[in-house]
Amino acid sequence: MAYDLGRMLEALSVLLFASLLIPFVWQEWWAIPSLVCSGVLPLGLGYILTHRFEHSGDSGRLHGMMIAASGWFLVALFGSLPFFLLAWTAQLDPGLLGVPQRYTTPGTQAFGTLGVFRHPINGVFESMSGFTGTGLTMAVHENTLPRTLQWWRSFIEWVGGVGVIVLTTAILARPGSGSLTLYESEARSEKIHPSIVTTVRTIWWIFLLFTFFSILLLWLAGMPIWDSINHAMTGLATGGFSITDSSIGTYNSSIIDFTLIPIMLLGSIAFPVHYLILQGDLKNFYRDLQTRWVFIFFGTGTIVLTAVLFRQGLYQTATVSIAGVTLHGTLATLIQSFRYGLFQFVSAASCTGFQTANSLGSEWAPQAQLTVAAGMVVGAAAGSTVGGIKLIRLLTLLKGTLFRIRGIFYPSSAIRTFRLDGRALSGTEASQEFEEAAIITVLWLVFLAIAAFVLLVVLPIGSGTDAYTVENVLFEVASAQGNVGLSTGITGPWMPSVTKVLFIFNMWIGRLEIIPVLVLLRSLFVYRGVYHR
Repeated sequence: MAYDLGRMLEALSVLLFASLLIPFVWQEWWAIPSLVCSGVLPLGLGYILTHRFEHSGDSGRLHGMMIAASGWFLVALFGSLPFFLLAWTAQLDPGLLGVPQRYTTPGTQAFGTLGVFRHPINGVFESMSGFTGTGLTMAVHENTLPRTLQWWRSFIEWVGGVGVIVLTTAILARPGSGSLTLYESEARSEKIHPSIVTTVRTIWWIFLLFTFFSILLLWLAGMPIWDSINHAMTGLATGGFSITDSSIGTYNSSIIDFTLIPIMLLGSIAFPVHYLILQGDLKNFYRDLQTRWVFIFFGTGTIVLTAVLFRQGLYQTATVSIAGVTLHGTLATLIQSFRYGLFQFVSAASCTGFQTANSLGSEWAPQAQLTVAAGMVVGAAAGSTVGGIKLIRLLTLLKGTLFRIRGIFYPSSAIRTFRLDGRALSGTEASQEFEEAAIITVLWLVFLAIAAFVLLVVLPIGSGTDAYTVENVLFEVASAQGNVGLSTGITGPWMPSVTKVLFIFNMWIGRLEIIPVLVLLRSLFVYRGVYHR
């Protein structure tokens, strides 16, 4: 276990040292010492662990889950160092490093935004949000952050979208069954190739290809190149961190909005399906159960949300221009409602978290907020970069329920076959699939309810200007645990510390689908109890 944790920390140090290119390009020389220190610490600890436990055996399923859970937490913990060290560098610099005045002058937006990360819990929150692909942020004015931190936020979301363990396996792979165990413990089960190492390297090649494609699309749509790089990375990883204050709404461009739709869809489809499609097997667009339902679910949710927004009249407008054609009156309002409804539901269900609507919490009707929250809870395809319960589990529960109800009308001697995604399962196999989906779903909803209860106790709830509604709370918790990042205004440095810790936990369990974290916590509790006895 210690050996694999060491490898993950070594992989993190590689990411940090590679990021030194950014302060060199943008001439943020004062950020270099912080990045170097941030990389040396996990490298040193990782080196000690890997060499001390170099001859440890392969990980079993139990240890694989424990490594996945503890490894993600350690990576998020050490990944917070750039936030913490850069904030204190700006605070304590005596003038030797040349920190820009905007970061050292109290009262400026840049000073306040960077200064938030002098508190360690805010840095850990930002790092966990990044690596888990959530996108909730402690940064009030993201556009004022140093380019180094803007990059680091986008980079860790990009890496976290595919998976820290997948990255570690690709870079520092070792033979044996241990890599497969870790891969599956990171909430993945489908392989592209028989070899797990070949599988994860293929995943990374696909991800790199789509990343460059996404950058090009956004740049052609009119987004500046630095913005295109960052938003392509976080959009494809369905993470949602932005480098602007108002996310994608900053650009107020329907072209950019519609360009991001296919990018978020790419991140919502399982990597094995991408591989088959790139091989020329285009039938998987409709033959694969999850991919087919991604489009059905996204389409249905968009129609429902558009109808709610249209009825509310929130985006009522006199005229709308599309491709040189000007629309008027009711049709213009309908198109405008569709633009915001499509983007926000795809952003929610793909667990990306980009926003074009800046009034989700204050102006959107409760029905609209709950529709978006439903998209966040369900998510998209398993084996992709998204969070949530996953469509395959919802489909398994629905088909499994019908299968069992229909079984009442068959004699006990009847031999029945349960079909799911082209597979014919026996009764025993069907029960296992159904039970697994039910367990994950129930646990997901239980932790969602617990977090919502805590927020209802801690936060002001009501109708005042500084109060939040119940739907705001449900929306925010679903966003954190679903690794989405959309916000109604609850998340920020002003949150009570208990709420920040709670959301860190929710983001952690949401990314690993709960079970590995519970296994880790139970193991720590049991071992501690044995030790004390």
